[in-house]
Amino acid sequence: MEESNNYGHQHPLLLILNQDQLIHNQSGVTDCSRCGEKVSAPCFFCAEHCGFYLHKVCAKAPLELNHPFHPHHPFLLMQNAPYSSGRYICNFCDKGGNEFVYHCSCHFDFHIKCALFTFNIAENNLKELEHVALQDEELEDDIKCFGCQEPLTNYTHFSPDSGFNLHEKCAELPFKLNLVCHPKHPLVLQFNSQRLSCKICRVTRRSMESGFVYGCSPCKFVVHIECASQSALQVIKSTNHEQPFTLFNGHQHPLLLMLNQEQLIDNQSGVTDCSRCGEKVSAPCFYCAEYCGFYLHKVCAEAPVELNHPFHPNHPLLLMQKSPHLSGAYFCTFCHEFGDKFVYNCSICELDFHIKCALFTLNIAENNLKELEHVALHDPLISSENGDKKLKDVSKCFGCWEPLAMYTHFSPDCGFNLHEKCAKLPFKLNHVYHRKHPLVLQFNSKRLSCKICQVTRRRGFVYGCSPCKFVAHTECASQSSLQVIKNTNHEHPFTLFLRQVPFTCDACGTEGNHVSYTCGTCNIIIHKNCISLPRIIKSKWHDHPLVHTYFHHIEDFRVLDCLICHDEVNTEHGSYYCSKCDVIFHVKCAMKNKDSYEIVENEDEMPNESSISVIERNDAGEATKIKHFKHMHNLMLGPFVGGYENSCNGCMLPISDPFYYCSECVFFLHKACAELTKMKNVWHHHCQEPLALISNKAFECQECWHISNAFAYECCGCEENKCLRCVIALTPGARTCLKHAHPLFFYRDYEGQCNACGDTTRGYGAFCCKDCNFVLDLGCFSLPITARHKCDKHLLSLTDNDDNSYSESHHCDICEESRDANRWFYHCATCDTSAHVGCVLGSYPFLKLGSIYEETNHPHPLTIVKKKYYYPNCDKCGKPCEGMALECSKLECKYIVHWDCVTPYFLRHWWKWGM
Repeated sequence: MEESNNYGHQHPLLLILNQDQLIHNQSGVTDCSRCGEKVSAPCFFCAEHCGFYLHKVCAKAPLELNHPFHPHHPFLLMQNAPYSSGRYICNFCDKGGNEFVYHCSCHFDFHIKCALFTFNIAENNLKELEHVALQDEELEDDIKCFGCQEPLTNYTHFSPDSGFNLHEKCAELPFKLNLVCHPKHPLVLQFNSQRLSCKICRVTRRSMESGFVYGCSPCKFVVHIECASQSALQVIKSTNHEQPFTLFNGHQHPLLLMLNQEQLIDNQSGVTDCSRCGEKVSAPCFYCAEYCGFYLHKVCAEAPVELNHPFHPNHPLLLMQKSPHLSGAYFCTFCHEFGDKFVYNCSICELDFHIKCALFTLNIAENNLKELEHVALHDPLISSENGDKKLKDVSKCFGCWEPLAMYTHFSPDCGFNLHEKCAKLPFKLNHVYHRKHPLVLQFNSKRLSCKICQVTRRRGFVYGCSPCKFVAHTECASQSSLQVIKNTNHEHPFTLFLRQVPFTCDACGTEGNHVSYTCGTCNIIIHKNCISLPRIIKSKWHDHPLVHTYFHHIEDFRVLDCLICHDEVNTEHGSYYCSKCDVIFHVKCAMKNKDSYEIVENEDEMPNESSISVIERNDAGEATKIKHFKHMHNLMLGPFVGGYENSCNGCMLPISDPFYYCSECVFFLHKACAELTKMKNVWHHHCQEPLALISNKAFECQECWHISNAFAYECCGCEENKCLRCVIALTPGARTCLKHAHPLFFYRDYEGQCNACGDTTRGYGAFCCKDCNFVLDLGCFSLPITARHKCDKHLLSLTDNDDNSYSESHHCDICEESRDANRWFYHCATCDTSAHVGCVLGSYPFLKLGSIYEETNHPHPLTIVKKKYYYPNCDKCGKPCEGMALECSKLECKYIVHWDCVTPYFLRHWWKWGM
C-alpha cells in the first residue's frame, strides 16, 4: 500500500489499487471528497481512517486545465463555484453539483469527471481515463449521446459506468474539420461557450447548450456535429422488409420511398405537407415507416446542405431549418411568397429561397428541367371556339416578370409559370450596352436598377456584371430592342443611342450613363422608360392636373422648389407643373409612389366641385357674399363688428382675417376653410378612394388624433377622418407660423425635437425651417394663437419664450406645477397669467360647445357643454362634471353625463396635451 501526500487533508493518505482492498477497508458506502461520486478503486484513503477518500483521477486533477474544447481561457479547479449558493449546473452533463468544480469566468462550470472525460476525448485518450470502464448495455429509447444530443437507439455506442453515454462515432470525431459551409477557416471541436445557434439548422439546444459543436471563434460560427455531415440521408438495408429503409438526419424513425401518387393516396389519412418545404406532398416522396405523419418530397430530402447556385455565384446558399430573421419567417427572393419552413439562405446578401425555388432555378441555370422530378411540366394551351389558341393563365412569368399572355410557355404543377423563351435564355451574353465584360444570368441580389429602363424589380432574373454593378432585365438586354420608338406624348420619334456616355435625362432631370434615346429635332436625350412618361397626371399632392414639360422659362415661376421634396427644380430639364398655379414638381417625386397619381387624357377630366357658390363680388373680383353647402344661410366676407372671440366652424381655430360670417346666426368660416372643395385627394391618405367634406359628426383625426365635431374630410372607402387643420397644414408648399419669421416645410420622415413642446417627433414628420434649426410637430403647428380659460378674464396668447428675468421659478397658474420657460405656453400680459398649453386647452379643445350630439341612449338630444363654475354630478359615474360633458337640451330634464362616460372608446382622449 503506497503512502502519498495529503491533497489538502490533515492526515497522510494511502493508495488502494483494487476494489477488494477498498471493500475490506470501507465501513459503508463512501463518496469521493472532491467529485462527490461513489468512490471506486484506484483511490486514496485516510491513514487515520477518518472517512476521507479521493479517486486517484480526482486527486491528480490539475489546478488549471487548458481544455482543447475551450481554448481561450483555462479552467480553474475550485472547492466551490463562485456563486452565492456555491452550487452550479455542469455544462456538459447538465446536472447540479456543490463539490469541487472546474470553472471559467465566461460562466462555464464542469464536474471534475466531466472536465477530464471530455479532455480525454479531445486528446483521443479514452483508455487512460482509469475509473471510467467501458461496457455495452441495453439503453432506453430516450437516452441521448452526450456529444451530439441525438438518441442512442439504433446506433453503435458505448456507455461508461459513471453515467456517460457516447456514440462510438462521436468518440472518434476529428478535432478539426474543413467544412464547405465555412471555407474561410477550419472548424474546431469545442464547447459552445457563447451559446450560439447552429448556422445550418438554426437551433440552440437548451439554455446552456449541451453537447459538442464544430466552431470558428473569430467568425462566431458554430454547427452541430450532426449538421456538419454533408449527407442528410443514409440508406439501410433491412432483412425484415423488402424495401430498404432510409434514415433522415432530423427524424427519429426510418423512412420508406413511395414512387407513385396512387400509393401516396392509399397511405395518407388526409392532406399532408412536406416537412421541409411545407408544400402539399406528392410522389415521389419518403414517408415514415412508423406512420407518425412525417413526409418528405424526394427532391427536398436530397436537397444539399450547401448549394452553389450559378445565378448567385459569389456566395453559397446554406440550407437552414429556420431563416436567420428574428421571427424565423421570410419572403422568398425568387417567388416573393411567404415561408417559415426550411430555407436556402445567403447571410451576406440577405437572400432567402424556398427549397423548391432554389432547386427549380438551379435546374433552369443548368438547362436540366426534366430532372426536377416532382415538378412535372404540362401544356397550358387551350383552344377557343374560333380555333385560335389562347393561354389559360394570364399571370406573369417568373423569369422576366412580363405577362404570360400571347407567349408560348410552360407552367409546372407546383405553381411556376415561365415563358419558353425564358427557359432557354443563354447563361452568358456579350452585349453592346456593356462591352467591358460578358453579362451573366443571375439573381439581382443587390437590388440594382436596370441600366436600360432604370426600374428596380425585386423578382425575376437579370443579366449582370458583378464587378461593374451592372444589371439589365432579360427583356431589356434583348438585341431585338426597338431602335426607334414612337410615343403619343411627344410629336417626334425617339432613336436608340448605343454609346455608354453620361447624360442628364431631359425628361426627368436625373443622371444616366448607359442606354439613352434621342430626339434630333428637339435636341433632347432621355432614359428609355422616360419615353412613356404620361403627359398629364392627377396627383394627390395637388388639386389641379399636372402637366409634363421638357423645359421651362425661369420667369414662368416665382418659386422653383418642388412641392414634395422642397429642393429646387432645374427648369432646363423635364418636370411636372400646374398650369393654373405657381407650383412645380420633380418628375421622380411626382411618380415615386404609384398610388399617389392617376394618368388622365386632358385637364378637363378633373372637375373639382367647389363648396361655395358666389352670390356677390366686389370691384376686385373678390367674393363678398357666398352660399356654403354646409350652412343654411348666406355668408358675408368680414370684418365682423362683433369682434374676434369666436372660432372657425371649419377648423375650430380662432377667427382671423380673411373670414366669412353669418349675419343671422353664430357661424364663422376662414376664407381658406370655405374655399376647400367638396371632394379631395390628399397625399397622406393611402386609400384609393377620394375624401368627402363632412360636418357635425364627432370623429378622431387620423393625423393629429384629436377629437372634433367640426368640418372634416372622410374617406369614401375606409371612412377614416382628417380634420381641416391637418388637411390645410399638410397641403404641399411653404407654411407660415406667427412665431417664426421664415417659411416652414413639412418633412414626412424627419425625426428631431420640437421647439414648442420639446418632444421628439418619432418619425411622424415635422415642419422645419431651411434657414435655421426651427422645428414644429404637426400638433404644435396647429395650436390656437389665442385661447380662453376661466383662470383669466382676458384672452390668453400663445407665447414662445418666457423672458421674465425677475421670475426665479416658472409655474403654471392653473395646475400650480413647475413650467419649462423654454417651452411654449399661454400668457396674459395684462394679468401676468401663465399656464401650460395642455392646462388651457384641456383634452377636447376642438369640440364645438353648444352643438348637438345624438348618438346616445338618452331619449332627448344632448348639447356639448363645459361647466366653468358649477359642476353637477354625472348621472353615470356620480362624479362632478368638471370637464367636457353632455347635457340634455330640454330644460325640464336635468340629465348630464361626462363625455368620456357615454361616447364610444375611439372618441375619448386618454392622453394629456403636454407643455
